Amino acid sequence: MLTGCLVPIVTPMTPDGVLDLATLRNLIDWYIANDAAGIVVVGTTGESPTVDFEEHHALIKATVDHVAGRAHVMAGTGSNSTAEAIDLAAYAKKVGADSCLSVVPYYNKPSQEGLYRHFRTIAEEVDLPLVLYNVPGRTVADLANDTVLRLSQVPGIVGLKDATGDIGRATELIKALNEAGKKDFALYSGDDITSLAFLLLGGHGVISVTACVAPQQIAAMCRAAARGDIAKARALNDTLLPLHRKLFVEGNPVPVKWAMAQMGLISAGIRLPLAPLSESFHEPLRQALRAAGCLA
Repeated sequence: MLTGCLVPIVTPMTPDGVLDLATLRNLIDWYIANDAAGIVVVGTTGESPTVDFEEHHALIKATVDHVAGRAHVMAGTGSNSTAEAIDLAAYAKKVGADSCLSVVPYYNKPSQEGLYRHFRTIAEEVDLPLVLYNVPGRTVADLANDTVLRLSQVPGIVGLKDATGDIGRATELIKALNEAGKKDFALYSGDDITSLAFLLLGGHGVISVTACVAPQQIAAMCRAAARGDIAKARALNDTLLPLHRKLFVEGNPVPVKWAMAQMGLISAGIRLPLAPLSESFHEPLRQALRAAGCLA
C-alpha cells in the first residue's frame, strides 16, 4: 500500500498560459528529493479543468517519464463522462502511470447508483489501480460511505482520497472498512487542516496542497503519525497550520501557485477563469510561508 506524502503537483505555465514542462520536471526532482512518496499529476491543483485533452496526456506522460520509477505516479483521470474517464485512465496505463485518481462526476449530479456504476465500469475497462476522489465542495455530488464500501469490493478500486474534511464521517468509514475486511483499502486525506487527525484515526497518507510548498515537513508529519509519535506530528502540524488556512483563501490552486512563485519554484502563469491571487492576501500568505520555513 502506498503511504505517506503525495504531492498534487501544480501545472507550471508561462505568464501567457503555455505549459512549462521543463519546470514541471524541476518540481518533480525537488519533491522526490524532499521525501514525497508520490506525485499526483493533473488533479485539481494541476488545473485539470483548464487543460485540453492533448495537454492532459502530455502532462501525464512527462511526469511518468521523468519520475522514472523514483516515486509513485498517480494520474488524474476523472471526468463527468464515464467514457472520457475510461479514455484518460487507459492512456495513463499505456504510458506507465502506477495508479489513477478519478474524481466524483461533477455538474450532472448522478445518484449513488450512478456513481457506483461509473467507477465500477472504469475499473472493469482499465486494469490500473483506481483511487476514488470525493470532493463534494467542488462536484456537488457526494460519494456516500455506503457507496465507498460497495466500491471497495470491486477489483481494481484500491482507495479513496477524502476531501470532505468530515472527521466523524472518516472515522465511521475506517471502522466500516475494517469490519468488512478491507484494511488494505487505502485512505488519503485531501483536506490539509484535518489531515493529521485523519492519519491518527487510521488514514494511510495525504494528498496535500500544503506539500506543494512544504513537502519535507508534510512527509515528516506523516512518518511521525505512522510510528505513533503524536508529539512530533503535532509539533510539525502546528508550524503548518497557517499555511493550511492561507493556501485556501481563494480557490485552489490560485494561492499555492502564487506562493510557489514567491519561492522561485514557478512563474506566475495561471489560466482563466482562475485569476491571480488578490493583493489583500499577499502579505498574510507570505507570513504563513515564513512561519513554515518556506521563505526567509
